[in-house]
Amino acid sequence: MTYQFYKQPQRATPQTQPLPGREAEMIQGRSGGYQFDAGSWRMLRRCLLIGSAQGTYYAGKRELTDDFVNTVTQCVELSPQRVAEEILYASDGRAINNSAPLFALVLLSMGNAPEAKQAFVEIFPKVVRTGSHFYEWLNYTKMLRGFGKIVRQCGQTWLSNPDPKALAYQLLKYQQRHGFSHRDVLRLFHVKPVSPDHQALFNWVTQGWDKLPVQPPSEPMTQIWWYEWLKRNPAKTHKAIAQGRLTHEMAAPVGQMDQQAWQLLFEEMPVGALLRNLGSLTQLGVLQPHLRKNLKQVESMLTQKKILRRGRIHPIDVLKALKTYSSGGRTGRSQKTWRPIPRIVDILEKALELSFEVVDPTGQVFLHAVDVSGSMSYYTVSSVGLTCCEIAATMALVTAKAETNYAIRGFSTKFCDLGITARDSFQSAMKKAQSRNFGGTDASVAYDWAIKNKFWADVICFWTDSESWAGRRHPSQALADYRQKVNPNAKAVYVTLAPYQLTLVDPKDPLSWDFAGFDPGTPRAIQAIAAGEI
Repeated sequence: MTYQFYKQPQRATPQTQPLPGREAEMIQGRSGGYQFDAGSWRMLRRCLLIGSAQGTYYAGKRELTDDFVNTVTQCVELSPQRVAEEILYASDGRAINNSAPLFALVLLSMGNAPEAKQAFVEIFPKVVRTGSHFYEWLNYTKMLRGFGKIVRQCGQTWLSNPDPKALAYQLLKYQQRHGFSHRDVLRLFHVKPVSPDHQALFNWVTQGWDKLPVQPPSEPMTQIWWYEWLKRNPAKTHKAIAQGRLTHEMAAPVGQMDQQAWQLLFEEMPVGALLRNLGSLTQLGVLQPHLRKNLKQVESMLTQKKILRRGRIHPIDVLKALKTYSSGGRTGRSQKTWRPIPRIVDILEKALELSFEVVDPTGQVFLHAVDVSGSMSYYTVSSVGLTCCEIAATMALVTAKAETNYAIRGFSTKFCDLGITARDSFQSAMKKAQSRNFGGTDASVAYDWAIKNKFWADVICFWTDSESWAGRRHPSQALADYRQKVNPNAKAVYVTLAPYQLTLVDPKDPLSWDFAGFDPGTPRAIQAIAAGEI
């Protein structure tokens, strides 16, 4: 027996303990494992992109949102302008939806410094773009702070949109949300009309039209006139939709909706509404295999990058649509069922690939490590049952499809072959990943496998919630070992798919990167890292 070991450096530290000498840089996760502190700014981006309104395996939604509020508050004190830039970044089609940016926008307006108030005013119209956003913002404002001078100023500005036709469209499409109606907000903000068209619009909001004018009072009021006409003539729904260019939100509550009515709506349907209504349109008979013109329109709308970008279509929106539509209505909130059309499934597969940002192949070798531990299958990101694991597999496959040299494997406490290749559909990749969910989380097993098999990787990508705790050594220690034994210049990328403050990235490692999950630009950024551009 000897005690020689006592003074020798410890080469492996269990993940349930902090690294010796670096305790101040690490925090203990909710799983019990120690990882590096991600810091306020990295945490802010995660919360904005991922959101905290749904619980995860390790924390409930209230606990996560407390973290979100504390993070935004701390960051506003440090730099209100940088917080505003982060909110804009997330709101511009990168967050899963606009709820987290809207929530953070209200917190920004509560900052004590004049710079916080000014930053709030400057970005308000860029974040609060639609009537739905406006009412959601009002709801959070009422809940968190009340209606002070700066809030009234922004509310008045939004309701005084210099384009009365655009304002009329929003007020007609979203007549009430989150416990507010148009009449409520006009009274709340005491808005004074800035033109005769605004006066006519506000009169309609507050008084309605007891007697319908013979003709629309002006062009901005045309759509409202046809809506009111349809209320009085529901049997003439087709005419109102065609001539008034009504949306389904406007026509469906007051008209007589048959297949022809939905056909007319389909022909003018925006890309976001089309994506959400593919199942209904199939069930109603508007989309059928023999209706080639309609299927061609779906393809044209969903397979053009510029249309997807302009509509701020997030990849997760497409992934939800793919899973829901392919199920025939068995998942998601739809009360309808339908027989999926194979061509539409193919279109959605293509749309999903296009909704991410990638560039030409770099020629580098990628090892994708997808977290398939139990916590990744527990965390459901949306109401249609998309788990973190399914999204991780999708994002890994997008990156793999853009490249030629890669491997995709799953890790929990083992590192297993998921059988996913670039030839897989996104549906099949999700199923393969989901079927292998098990066990605890140990990110270091990916490096152990690569060392044992002498697998040369230029970039090793982890898609995980970052709650690694079950390993005999930390991932940063295993990475150092991999670089010593296989590739000294290996780069590591960790994509965190939950709003936690942990990171697997050693802040002293210049060849490791941390990304917040669900950002459409992540695959392109990983390629840029591989090519040495970042």
